[in-house]
Parts: sequence; C-alpha cells; structure tokens
Amino acid sequence: MGRSFVEVVMKRGLVLLMAVVMVGAAACSQGDEDDESSGGKATSSSASSTSTTAPSTSSTSSTSSTTTAPPSTTTTASTVPPGPPQPGASGPDVQALQRRLEELHYWVGPTDGRYGELTKQAVYAFQKVNGLPVDGKVGPATQAKLDHPVAPPHQSASGVVWEVDKARQVLMVVRDGQVLWIWNTSTGTEKPYVHEGVRHMADTPVGHLTFTREIDGWRKAPLGMIYRPKYFHPDGIAIHGYSHVPPYPASHGCVRLTNPAMDAVWATGLATVGTPIWVYGQSPV
Repeated sequence: MGRSFVEVVMKRGLVLLMAVVMVGAAACSQGDEDDESSGGKATSSSASSTSTTAPSTSSTSSTSSTTTAPPSTTTTASTVPPGPPQPGASGPDVQALQRRLEELHYWVGPTDGRYGELTKQAVYAFQKVNGLPVDGKVGPATQAKLDHPVAPPHQSASGVVWEVDKARQVLMVVRDGQVLWIWNTSTGTEKPYVHEGVRHMADTPVGHLTFTREIDGWRKAPLGMIYRPKYFHPDGIAIHGYSHVPPYPASHGCVRLTNPAMDAVWATGLATVGTPIWVYGQSPV
C-alpha cells in the first residue's frame, strides 16, 4: 500500500470534519447443529447497528445596543480526528478497513463499506492471528496492527491444504506454503455432552485428514440443520455453515463458519473430496 491504513482513515476524517464546519457556518436456522454437539445452548449473535449523526448547530451574532449585550457564544468544531470504524458503521472508512483486511487475506465478503457480521468475523480472525484481545472492534491496538500485521502461522508447504488451527480458532486455505484466505471459526468445546442417552465428547479431532464427502445444500443432521458440509472424519465431523459462529469454541466438534463464508469455501474450488485438511493445536479453555 502507498499509504498506511491509519493515514487513509485520518485523511478521510479530516475531510469530513471540514465539510461539517462549512455547513455550520452557512446555516442454520439455529438449533442444535450437526453430527457433533456443544454441551451448551447456542445463542445467536448479531452485530449491533449504530449510527452517528452530527448535531445541528447554528451561531447567532449579537446586535449592538446601548445596553450590555449577553456574551456571544459560538460552537467550535473538535480538532480531534474521528476514531476507526466500528461494528454498525458504514462509509468509506469501513470500506478501507475491508480492503485492508482482504489485502491481508482475511475473508470479508463484499467490500461494501458496511461493518456488518462478516467484517466483524474478519476482524475476529485478524485479532486472533495477531495476538490481540478478540472483540471484533477496531480499537487502537488493532488499528496499529493493521499497518504492521503478523504473518499467519501455518504448517503446510506444498499443494493445497486446509488448516484448522484450534489454538487460534481460525481456518485457512494454504497453497504451496502461501495463505490464500483466513476465516474465523469455532471448533468443539472439548467438553462432554449427552445425546439420546449416550455420552459424547465435543472434540475436534486433530491429524492430517482429507475431505471424504460433501453435501451441496442443507442437511438435517442428528443434532440439527447444517449448511453445505464438507466432511473429513468418520465421526461425522465437517466444516459447515451455521447461524452462530462466536470467536471461541462452541461446536459439538465440527468446524463452524458463517453461511456466506461456507459459500466462499465452496466457491474457491479448492476443497474438493480428497483435498487434505490438517487439524492441529489445543483449543483455548
């Protein structure tokens, strides 16, 4: 990039600030998920939508008279530049954030200038890889790292390999040692659960595995509806779309993505049956 992300945001913020001063002067389906299980009721999350409107201010000049006039008051615009974009925001600053994340190989969906769930998911993944507090918001530390990011660690060096890093809770597709895309994911809770009177463990098995089968559509699995699953373990463990993908382990063992992210996985054409998928690391407690 010619200019840093911070410079782009500050320049746009100052232009917006000048404009305000000039105007003032003139006048799965949710449910228990798939062939895996979480041991806890999932709760759906939605990005809070917030809008910021500049208060309308007008200044009045006092007329001269023989009596003492009240002191003249004027509204002075703040010289502090606006902060980074946050969930619920929209506009060119958000679009710049999306493009920067995309440039760093984090999947954000459409770069439409709207800080919705997909952008928040990408920020989750970025924060995880960079060792930041994971909240989906672009605070000062996250903003600084966007200019000086950490390269995403991976293990494969040749061919196309999908990698599930359980420790960081991210999914990556790597080709010849180069990371192509990174997604936030949620793997198994590593806790026990009971289904139809049988006790199971909600773990995502590690190892060098391969995709063995796939379903292009919705599937009503024993534990609920799942979207476009790609299976890689005989216990019914898959990558699949789901309605709730938090930034921490919450599944019954599968690798959760948002439904649009799962569409993107299919669209790559790189996750066909027989493609390697490596699962490694220990899930955070």
